Amino acid sequence: MVALGAGIAALSCIGAGLGLGIATSKACEACARQPEADGKIMRLLLLGGALAEATAIYGFVIGILIILFMGA
Repeated sequence: MVALGAGIAALSCIGAGLGLGIATSKACEACARQPEADGKIMRLLLLGGALAEATAIYGFVIGILIILFMGA
């Protein structure tokens, strides 16, 4: 039962991966359409990527905590 909860918590990594992939593709499209806005697009892409990765890290930490404290 504990492994099921940890597995569900780890599913947040899938969402983060999909989010980063979509954001990167949209940033590439935006740079192709407006090359002069390159710096601003990159800055927003990095900020969004950091937020998406934070979500994945939170899910990973929750999965580890479930295994450590509920498994005993």
